[in-house]
Amino acid sequence: MSLPIRNVAIIAHVDHGKTTLVDALLRQSGIFREGEEVPDCVMDSNDIERERGITILSKNTAVRYKETVINIIDTPGHADFGGEVERVLGMVDGCILIVDANEGPMPQTRFVLKKALEKGLRPIVVINKIDRHRASPHTAVDKVLDLFLELGADDDQCEFPYLFASGLGGFAKRTLEDESSDMQPMFEYILEYVPPPVGNPEKSLQMQVTTLDYSEYVGRIVIGKIHNGVIKAGQLASLIKEDGSIVKSKISKLMGFEGLKRIELQEASAGNIVAVAGFSDANIGETITCPNDPQALPLIKVDEPTLQMTFSVNDSPFAGQEGKLVTSRQVRDRLMRELETNVALRVEETDSPDKFLVSGRGELHLGILIENMRREGYEFQVSQPQVIYREVNSQPYEPFEYLVLDVPEDGVGSCIERLGQRRAEMQDMLVGGNGRTQLDFVVPARGLIGFRGEFMRMTRGEGIMNHSFLEYRALSGDIEARRNGVLISFEEGVSTFYAMKNAEDRGVFFITPGTKVYRGMIVGENNRPQDLELNICKTKQLTNHRAATGDELVQLQAPMEMSLERALEYIGNDELVEVTPQSIRLRKLSKKLVKR
Repeated sequence: MSLPIRNVAIIAHVDHGKTTLVDALLRQSGIFREGEEVPDCVMDSNDIERERGITILSKNTAVRYKETVINIIDTPGHADFGGEVERVLGMVDGCILIVDANEGPMPQTRFVLKKALEKGLRPIVVINKIDRHRASPHTAVDKVLDLFLELGADDDQCEFPYLFASGLGGFAKRTLEDESSDMQPMFEYILEYVPPPVGNPEKSLQMQVTTLDYSEYVGRIVIGKIHNGVIKAGQLASLIKEDGSIVKSKISKLMGFEGLKRIELQEASAGNIVAVAGFSDANIGETITCPNDPQALPLIKVDEPTLQMTFSVNDSPFAGQEGKLVTSRQVRDRLMRELETNVALRVEETDSPDKFLVSGRGELHLGILIENMRREGYEFQVSQPQVIYREVNSQPYEPFEYLVLDVPEDGVGSCIERLGQRRAEMQDMLVGGNGRTQLDFVVPARGLIGFRGEFMRMTRGEGIMNHSFLEYRALSGDIEARRNGVLISFEEGVSTFYAMKNAEDRGVFFITPGTKVYRGMIVGENNRPQDLELNICKTKQLTNHRAATGDELVQLQAPMEMSLERALEYIGNDELVEVTPQSIRLRKLSKKLVKR
């Protein structure tokens, strides 16, 4: 007889503690051996996830509590990866909404809660980080209720159960007055409030593909929930493709989940989340079903992308020097492969065989794809991100974002003024008692392109900025892109200290002495609105009257470091970011070079 099952997703705004809370649940469940070294955020297995401290991909694990199998799915908190949240909510029967006891509901809290309510789920609310300074747990509960009402939750959903917890401390409790040293109350709430799966094992097999994985031994692995029926290792099954065609194949391997490991199974029934090998061309949203009675499940629908940029073959003077995968065919194949797992991404071919239009949820969504490609050895270039417009009733509509800023008091005025110029409308202003103010805005998505760098300068690096997609609205007025001109190298060579020191009063550099440059490469930002070409490879003429070591004590001002995200935000519409495994360079379009 199979064990009872509960399928639950962990959803929250970025950095509210989802992955740390899952760590605590895993430790409490006893899946780790005594004395085993366990890293923090064990579910963040991707290198970029660990480096940036964010969850990018949805991942699932399973634990046992009181002879019940609890499948837990950890989801991303950043708005750009909302597609990951949307596709896994169909696998679960309940969800745990985590809210920071200090910050309360934030933009992504609204997005993930809205998606959960649309699926008819009744969330368990967990007020996390109650042991932190300035935490206000009861205020956070009131704000969550306001958000439920605002999103049109029904009476049953508004009567949500809630817990207080500390993922880092490894405890949860029903009331703040309770004594607790473990996560048992959360396990009890999952058993009490998350309904068991509704699938019928007597019906024909129906399993929906929600995640794809790959193994060198068995090839493509599809992960999903069995909605109805029973699946067995070695059986024949059919895959109903997106276009309605049917492909038959054999289940070569059937696996379940236990902690962080996959365990081989002989059979599994409705309600279980399993991994299946045997379908080499399965894609997300498609249905594995009984070959005698094939019945498709509804395809997974996710919100459309709001931002697009052009990926093209690198044609700079340094093309092909640092990357191994540089041709248009290699770049195209990689983008098409990404489409198989990244449900919120779109790729279109253009008039040119060397250019591809790639659309995604935001700059971070596209930036992570670019970062993954450069780490795999690809070399290419990308254009400035542009918002995607829609036509509604013959009128142009554009995407709007819900923006929340947490800024020091002395930065409030400049933030409001600058966002006003970017067509933002302030919705709320909350003055805290700690010298900080929270500002809520609704702003066109194009008004946020390039704003983060400005925002960090205005708040001297102390501001916190969060935003998520709100809706499409009628096109607002023009937004003036105010940015100084750039400093451009007008010859190929190696930058020298002497040349850069002489040009230091012209602006701020992005490079250091000894950097290889070429004509048209952007090396800094001008102090003035115009672009300016410089010779930064010029060397000092040495004579017997002036020693080569004469300038040893003279120093250059620190350069402005251009990370990938910063470069994408910074460039203008006549500029490109050149991406290689070793370098991030900014350059002018060849035909847009400044004339000498």
